[in-house]
Amino acid sequence: MGDPAFAKEGIRKMKKNHMICLVLSALFLAIGFVLPFLTGQIPEVGSMLLPLHLPALICGFVCGWPWGLLVGFVLPIARSLLLGMPPLVPTALAMAFEMAGYGAVAGLLYQRLRPGRGRVYAALIGAMLAGRAVWGLASWAIYALLTQSRFALAAFWLGGFVNAWPGMILQVVLVPLIVMALERARLIPLKEN
Repeated sequence: MGDPAFAKEGIRKMKKNHMICLVLSALFLAIGFVLPFLTGQIPEVGSMLLPLHLPALICGFVCGWPWGLLVGFVLPIARSLLLGMPPLVPTALAMAFEMAGYGAVAGLLYQRLRPGRGRVYAALIGAMLAGRAVWGLASWAIYALLTQSRFALAAFWLGGFVNAWPGMILQVVLVPLIVMALERARLIPLKEN
């Protein structure tokens, strides 16, 4: 049998880590509510900067894949229900699956890949590609089931890549800077025990 004091200390640390992730996830949700107001002040490219994606991605890196998935899924739906933007069907619903994919894949890859500077970029690029694939599949299913129109491959290409390039560049520049700064400060990865 293991040492009971050691087990109690491990449980205490896990509970503390869970509480930290809960608080940070709430912070990422709040950031996700505010960022679109800031980028919306730039009419030409505001929505193309993909402001909702940043909190979901960073949450995946900081708190891990379950929290990134949860924040990513909840954020667009909560924002739609509380503020009316983005429209719930089909936009917010498809974005919920997309952003859940971003947060989950970013957290999973970051956790599984070997430490090093390339790990952050590999996890980010993997998450960006996986999230867009999930968005395409979710959009196709939502359009087929809940609307009278079809989601074509051209719409996937335009929405996922052509119109999204400013946000993709912002993500590739900003997310690694934030994650690497948090790593240098030894604030991530959060330790389980």
